[in-house]
Amino acid sequence: MWHYTTKNINKAVKRNIERFPEDFCFQLTETEFRNLRFQFGTLNKKVNNGEVTRKYLPYVFTEQGISMLSGVLKNEIAVKVSVNIMRAFVEISFRSFYKRFRQEMFWN
Repeated sequence: MWHYTTKNINKAVKRNIERFPEDFCFQLTETEFRNLRFQFGTLNKKVNNGEVTRKYLPYVFTEQGISMLSGVLKNEIAVKVSVNIMRAFVEISFRSFYKRFRQEMFWN
């Protein structure tokens, strides 16, 4: 994601853990990851006691978690994502205001 490895994203999250409460992100367990594994193409794997596992288990992010992550990561793509998230919030806010305004004008 955003040209970062899972390892680097995990480190960024752990360094800024106060920005990522459980309703923003959580780390997959080995079992959860194994269940999702078939949805991915080739993966970086390691052998652990004869079992194929991920070296670094990924985090799963909600919309709020992606917003926080884009503010923590420091590359051009993350900055663009952060800007686009703010633009989307402004657009949603504007549409919500406009809808309420129209309802008040035509229904009152």
